[in-house]
Amino acid sequence: MLFNSIEFGIFLPIVFAIYWLISNEKITHQNAFLILVSYFFYGWWDWRFLSLIAFSSSVDFWIGLQLSKTQDQNRRKFFLWLSILVNLGFLGFFKYFNFFAQSFSDAFTLLGQNIEPIRLKIILPVGISFYTFQTLSYTIDVYKKKLEPTQDIFAFFAFVSFFPQLVAGPIERASNLLPQFLAKRNFNYHQAVDGLRQILWGLFKKMVIADNCAEYANHIFNNSPEHSGSTILLAAAAFAFQIYGDFSGYSDIAIGTSRLFGFNLKRNFAFPYFSRDMAEFWRRWHISLSTWFRDYLYIPLGGSQGGTSMKIRNTFIIFLVSGFWHGANWTFIAWGALNAIYFLPLFLFGKNRNHLEIVAKGKKLPSFYEFHQMLFTFSLAVLAWVFFRAENLDHALECFSKIFSTSLFNSPWYDGNTKIMLGLILFFVVIEWMGREGEYAIERIFLSWKKYIRWSFYAFLIFTIGMFMSTEESPFIYFQF
Repeated sequence: MLFNSIEFGIFLPIVFAIYWLISNEKITHQNAFLILVSYFFYGWWDWRFLSLIAFSSSVDFWIGLQLSKTQDQNRRKFFLWLSILVNLGFLGFFKYFNFFAQSFSDAFTLLGQNIEPIRLKIILPVGISFYTFQTLSYTIDVYKKKLEPTQDIFAFFAFVSFFPQLVAGPIERASNLLPQFLAKRNFNYHQAVDGLRQILWGLFKKMVIADNCAEYANHIFNNSPEHSGSTILLAAAAFAFQIYGDFSGYSDIAIGTSRLFGFNLKRNFAFPYFSRDMAEFWRRWHISLSTWFRDYLYIPLGGSQGGTSMKIRNTFIIFLVSGFWHGANWTFIAWGALNAIYFLPLFLFGKNRNHLEIVAKGKKLPSFYEFHQMLFTFSLAVLAWVFFRAENLDHALECFSKIFSTSLFNSPWYDGNTKIMLGLILFFVVIEWMGREGEYAIERIFLSWKKYIRWSFYAFLIFTIGMFMSTEESPFIYFQF
């Protein structure tokens, strides 16, 4: 079920009403209801994979209990590795089996031997990369004794399957979300209104910005041999806004929906395109994933400790694994490697934490220097997105050959819809800039204005969504990851 679908528009109010009608019942009843509706939400896509998420939840709940019963380090390691192997085993099979089979065949072809790869018709379960990492964080934290394992199976199953963030995050830590399922939730009017406001902004990002940018980006990338370097670069910039509007829009809807039910999810995006260098960009982009890799991979590898060679190794590992997490394609690995190259000089020269505060905090406009820093960082991100958007490495290299040619100085191809897209992007950037000090763009702006002005703005957003929404439901990009 998609957030931008009529079905979800019917589903959400019904679930919201029933949920709060039973709020005076036991917490177990509320959690059981959330499990039921979450499984219905997930099963709307393909009911066959409900058994997979149920099995993953059962394994990690049981392992958490086993870890609480023993202090023997060998047994604790056994249970930890059992969780890792089960979860990553499922993820590896469904997401990477065909990739490794094809890569194995290609390697032998380079050596002069043709081997027909074994390929399976595997359907990638939606959200498996997200809930796998969520359950893994639970068992790892329990193993490290940073978290007490829960005895409440309803709370744990609800934590894993919570429908707002089940299929595309944010990737929640058990230390933040699980205790919220163990405590009584009371309806909070102001929290619910804030949630609706964030849902509205998320829908605008997805249905107006992302989907309209997708039309241009898809047309150009699907016909890249016919276009100039300037056109491909403009398409890459359009894709940059497409993926940001799409994914951060999903996160806004997920966080806002959670607030309707009395839950607070972690922030996942913090205006990354206003970053002044790539280190700041990665602190603000897909925060739940980057911090997951930091805590569960980068730091165990040694982090920033050790010599220069170890720092370089760990940096490349974290970015390459991040790229590979996104998909079974060499383009994602190349995307990760390029971002590692961007990040490494800042890290090695100790400049990776120069910009911890939002740019031009407390000011209306950035300085001339800050503006150029943001423009340069955005340009680097756009170039990296070419790998992310390309069908394969050959396609990416073909696009780069056009971008770094004299055709870059030609006038880019555009039509009337392109002008509308650029106008929408400009409006979007202005609103994001005005609200950059909030958790999301329209959290605070206009709140001090008269009520009729504020409501007029919300009505304008709704009208714009209705005017520019696609006639066909458009899935969120990160559903494929």
